[in-house]
Amino acid sequence: MKWPETVIDTPAGPKSAIAPLVISASRATDISAFHAQWFMNRLRAGYCLWQNPFNAAQRQYISFEKCAAIVFWSKDARPLLPHLGEIEARGIRFYFQYTLNDYEREGLEPGLPPLSERIATFRQLSERVGRQRVIWRFDPIVMGAGLGVETVLARMRQLATALAPYTEKLVFSFLDMYKKTQRNLGSLDASLRAPTGPEACQIAEGIAEINAALPRPLRLATCAEELDLQRFGVEKNSCIDFGLLCRLCPENENIQRIYGASATQKQGSLLTPPGRSGRPVKDTGQRKACGCAPAKDIGSYNTCLHLCAYCYANSSKAAVLREMGSRDSNSERL
Repeated sequence: MKWPETVIDTPAGPKSAIAPLVISASRATDISAFHAQWFMNRLRAGYCLWQNPFNAAQRQYISFEKCAAIVFWSKDARPLLPHLGEIEARGIRFYFQYTLNDYEREGLEPGLPPLSERIATFRQLSERVGRQRVIWRFDPIVMGAGLGVETVLARMRQLATALAPYTEKLVFSFLDMYKKTQRNLGSLDASLRAPTGPEACQIAEGIAEINAALPRPLRLATCAEELDLQRFGVEKNSCIDFGLLCRLCPENENIQRIYGASATQKQGSLLTPPGRSGRPVKDTGQRKACGCAPAKDIGSYNTCLHLCAYCYANSSKAAVLREMGSRDSNSERL
């Protein structure tokens, strides 16, 4: 996506910047949990600096001048909660992709608060912003170390019972075994692995059965999965969602023009504006199976202290501790 360009004032003088309509905060780290103050400082300053995680020499200034919406990706939004009113007062709409797994016994998410506290935060956030703006993610689904199909489904059933009144959608995905993921999981338990194709289908069918039994069934979707699970009522998701963005920003002509033509027909209780249809304008910077709308991510790798063993964005615990030791909430770049 080619975003509008602008010029911003920085301590080092005027700089060229892009001005995206939608900000992703962030696929690379949990900004809500660990960098909320940095984010608010940058929002007040009107811009931030992004560095390519694969090429440190490539940097880009990002202006918030035209930002209409922010998609927050988080597992613990508590530090951001006090700032939501200010974000709203700036005329910026937002929603949360909120990951809530149950891997406490396996120790896959050592930096997270206890499960009971995470459920309470999820509910608190939903009550604050509305259930349509807090999307539950069980992501990723991992097998091995005692985690079989029935165990995973039993835990998802318990979570679904607790969370369904506070959301409208469940997005799930299966573990992607990147090299660093394989290394980090292997150091914890060599039996940890991705589900096989048949196991993935069993899980999807089980989730559909769990969902059908809920008093208020959720929409089900997978994130960036090639596997077609539509026969179980599971759609392919757009986590940066065309339809939801259009409904959150009905007065923004640019959002309606760019995202409206690609909007899906329904997003929970948020119906797509009438007369909008067409082929989705995919975010070409994402994986082939990703269905996301265009957005600009502002995060940095190796800056998340959840230290999840399956994480693709952290190289190692040592790398995270090293990077976090040099973070400054007043810096331009995360």
